[in-house]
Amino acid sequence: MPAITLPDTATLLAVAVEAVGGAERTGQVEMARAVERAIHTGEHLAVQAGTGTGKSLAYLVPALRHAIAEESTVVISTATIALQRQLVDRDLPRLAKALKQVLGREPRFAILKGRRNYLCMHRLHSGAPEEPEEAGLFDPFAVSRMGREVKRLHEWSSDTETGDRDELVPGVTEQAWKQVSVTARECLGVAKCPIGVDCFAERARAEAGRADVVVTNHAMLAVDALEGYQVLPDHDVVVIDEAHDLVDRITSVATEELSGTLVSTAARRCGRLIDQDVADRLAEAGDGLAMLLEDMPAGRLDALPKALAGALAATRDAAHACISSLGPERKEDVDGATSRKLARSLLDDVHDCAVRMLEAFDEDHDVVWVSGDFADRGRAPSLRVAPLGVGGLLGERLFGKRTTILTSATLTLGGTFDTLARQWGLPATSTAVATQGMATAKEAPSDLTPVRWTGLDVGSPFEHGSSGILYVARHLPAPGRDGLPPAYLDELEGLVNAAGGRTLGLFSSMRAAKAAAEALRSRLEYPVLCQGDDSTGQLVKRFAEDTRTCLFGTLSLWQGVDVPGPALQLVVMDRIPFPRPDDPLASARQKAVESRGGNGFLTVAATHAALLLAQGAGRLLRSMSDKGVVAILDPRLATARYGGFLRASLPPFWTTYDPEIVRAALKRLDATGK
Repeated sequence: MPAITLPDTATLLAVAVEAVGGAERTGQVEMARAVERAIHTGEHLAVQAGTGTGKSLAYLVPALRHAIAEESTVVISTATIALQRQLVDRDLPRLAKALKQVLGREPRFAILKGRRNYLCMHRLHSGAPEEPEEAGLFDPFAVSRMGREVKRLHEWSSDTETGDRDELVPGVTEQAWKQVSVTARECLGVAKCPIGVDCFAERARAEAGRADVVVTNHAMLAVDALEGYQVLPDHDVVVIDEAHDLVDRITSVATEELSGTLVSTAARRCGRLIDQDVADRLAEAGDGLAMLLEDMPAGRLDALPKALAGALAATRDAAHACISSLGPERKEDVDGATSRKLARSLLDDVHDCAVRMLEAFDEDHDVVWVSGDFADRGRAPSLRVAPLGVGGLLGERLFGKRTTILTSATLTLGGTFDTLARQWGLPATSTAVATQGMATAKEAPSDLTPVRWTGLDVGSPFEHGSSGILYVARHLPAPGRDGLPPAYLDELEGLVNAAGGRTLGLFSSMRAAKAAAEALRSRLEYPVLCQGDDSTGQLVKRFAEDTRTCLFGTLSLWQGVDVPGPALQLVVMDRIPFPRPDDPLASARQKAVESRGGNGFLTVAATHAALLLAQGAGRLLRSMSDKGVVAILDPRLATARYGGFLRASLPPFWTTYDPEIVRAALKRLDATGK
């Protein structure tokens, strides 16, 4: 069928901007044209678009034009629920209405999540297996709480139209949700499930199949690309927003865990369906694995201990025996089919994970480590396995199959796209990227299929140099391992007092955030909220509503806070957020880079830190009228050799090392209320 002739992207963008009451922005127009060009040529595109650019419209308009003109589907993938909801609840409805007349029909859009995110009516009414969660074994109050939550889920099931967990407010614990949901492996399938025609997950998939644009998340994108079975509708273009988080989300999906508790649960699930002796063999293997892990220190395994190899082999073989005893699927009653499906799913997980861990030490693709400490964290130790890198998988199964646009406010680290491109599996660019400049990738080696991509930084409408100050406390001592030094607390107190509150404190650990909050509550006249006091959403809401309030917290606040206006005029970071030296995955990746002759610290640890620093600094300017200070208490940003790389990853604020200048600037801002 021939393509439909439609107005060009520039015309459609102008219509869209006028409809939503916005103003044309140079960076937005430049980005929209680049996205249109990438879709037309098939060349991948990475776009850094600073806050205020309007990047959502810049990719949605050409995406919708392509989908309708070619009668195809475009997938939009995000990292956070907040952005998914913004796209589906605000941006796409307004855009669809605005473009309906010029496109000839109203564009269709849908949101699609993993099956586990939807209520399973069959599981709800048939009941979950009688397998108390680990917490419930020791805490009777947890059991009663779960019972109340499951009861509320039953009541909610009569009212919900989507079955989407995110629409349940307030939410429920993970333990309760597991009682009413299934994974893709546990699902009976539409044909066998008695409630298949009314399945919430299947309804969502059907709606996505009819949509021009499907909004999903990086985890679903990973499953679709890496797991070997299709979960997303056919599509020829994918836009990855919040692309700075792509590698971590893909890694998370590809990470597996094995513990004695998990093996024992698998044995219980299949115990009533197969010969008890076979199930007991798996239970004994689980007990042996649990006892072995309790005596092992937490950390990365560079070699496989003989005893652990034996325990993993015993677990693998016992799980295989259980799978064989279950046999192929049978024509039987639905309850029997459900029990068999749940048992087979968990047995497959146990078997495949044990196989993967045994093979990891003969290959260079995976990292294995012992995780957890029962005394400190309330859960038994476990084994985990994760990919050393995901670039090869992405290069083959994402970039090799469809046109991909990657965008974020933070993609150039150290002044170039190369750092993240390597992690994505794309070849390095030929030149460093200048602001609002282009850089085209080198071709891959001749024995590989060339992958072409372009990097574009469209800048930001914010005048960072006149709106923000980067203050590095060069005079402070280097941070130690024993919490916040007294000098840091004194410095923080002086900055907050000068700002009159209005402070977002971003800390490298929850322990540091709580220590700072506790210390400063007795030294400041302004309220200090700390992550963990309430839900993060409620804390951010209170912080935004009271301009004199401070909010201290850790990782989710580095990337998840959007508070424009006078409530936020000071962002403080206690230290450069390097990964912990004993982090199993980061240390393994660093070691792998060094084995190839590279700089492991700069490639892994400094890259991790640069990304978080840039994200944290991005919390300051959220509207055109915002002004303020980003203060970094760690002097290494000014004194260490890697400091230049980190500073080049930050927005181009005016920089100073003088505390008097910064406090005076904050006092002026506080006095004007701007």
